[in-house]
Amino acid sequence: MKAKLHVYKATFPVHKIRRYGVTGQGHGMPCPCENMVGQRVDGEGSQILNGKLMKRDSLMDFKLLFFAASVVFFLPPQAARAEINARTADTLSITIENDSIVFGEKDRYYTHGSKLSWISGDISEYRDIEGIPPWMQRVIAKMPFVNETGEQRSVSVSLMQSIYTPENKLRTDLIVNDRPYAGLTCLGLGLHSKDQRRMDTLEMDIGIVGRHSYAEDAQLWIHDLVEFSDVRGWANQLHDEPIVNIHGERKWKAFKTEIPSGFGLDFIPHAGIALGNGWTGMNMGGQVRLGWNIPNDFGTHLIRPGSDSNAPLDDHDPRFFKPRRRLGMHLFFAVNGNYVARNILLDGNTFRDSHSVEKKPFVADFTGGTGIIIHRFKLTYSYVYRTKEFETQQEGQEFGSISLSFTF
Repeated sequence: MKAKLHVYKATFPVHKIRRYGVTGQGHGMPCPCENMVGQRVDGEGSQILNGKLMKRDSLMDFKLLFFAASVVFFLPPQAARAEINARTADTLSITIENDSIVFGEKDRYYTHGSKLSWISGDISEYRDIEGIPPWMQRVIAKMPFVNETGEQRSVSVSLMQSIYTPENKLRTDLIVNDRPYAGLTCLGLGLHSKDQRRMDTLEMDIGIVGRHSYAEDAQLWIHDLVEFSDVRGWANQLHDEPIVNIHGERKWKAFKTEIPSGFGLDFIPHAGIALGNGWTGMNMGGQVRLGWNIPNDFGTHLIRPGSDSNAPLDDHDPRFFKPRRRLGMHLFFAVNGNYVARNILLDGNTFRDSHSVEKKPFVADFTGGTGIIIHRFKLTYSYVYRTKEFETQQEGQEFGSISLSFTF
């Protein structure tokens, strides 16, 4: 029995996958945007106003997550077939990152990110992907990292949008010593090769930075919808520029232990490299998870290339226990360090003059969070502290990340 994957104009393209006679279905979704925490014109009661704005925007983010969960519940009958197993299951995930999800944080810098992704079930060979021409199959077969003999393969498709603003959004002039207004929207196409201990990812991201990323439209639409104050400086945003980036990353389970009661601990390091006009550099870090019925996957990661790792490895994942036992809770702590050779969002446009600031070459994210498993759902919340990204930045940034995935 097969469920064909239909692709429409507003969705990301998902090829039909022939794997063990089963395929899945994925849908695109418009990206939300963030809140605007500014000052009142009269300067009075700004703290109260800020608190209200943050609560409203957080509510909007939770509504979006609720909508995503509702869509999943109404998948066609074949998506809920009883005979499904982890190896043949697809995973659909939505992640929302916003500085309003962290109590007391200001609305600035990296203000919002959204990502919708689909990960296929396992396939034996990439040539099992229907519709790929022979010349592309030959190219994929020669790619590094993702063609190890004997490993299982999967593919992923993701749609991402991120929004960046300076600290003061009431000014209409260009703020020379603060980060540029910028939006980035891109489509990610990923190849994954994995076994029980290791997962290699090679991802290509194709998109656009600038006016036609529609980050400005997304932000202003939400602000108008919930009656937020205007953001007045988008006329100074980066110019339109196509983005092409390649990212390779390895994740591996360096340590894993579990006792019969279900309590366990694991450690998942990662290392990656990126090349392109959007972002060039390297990253390295790791994640520790401890809890009861920890998911058997490669962890929870922030929105970035190569972060699609929510798919379960096998039926030892609690999402595939007997129905009454599909529960789990865990805590996780992670760090990701970046060496940044180029970041278009700070360095400015590649081929024409634009606003730019002097970036810091090393940036780190420190993350702590919690996750729960309920039936086939995995829900996580992360608190993130990011160190300064550019020289004139006053202080580091805090933001929250909520991710909901469903395996079907």
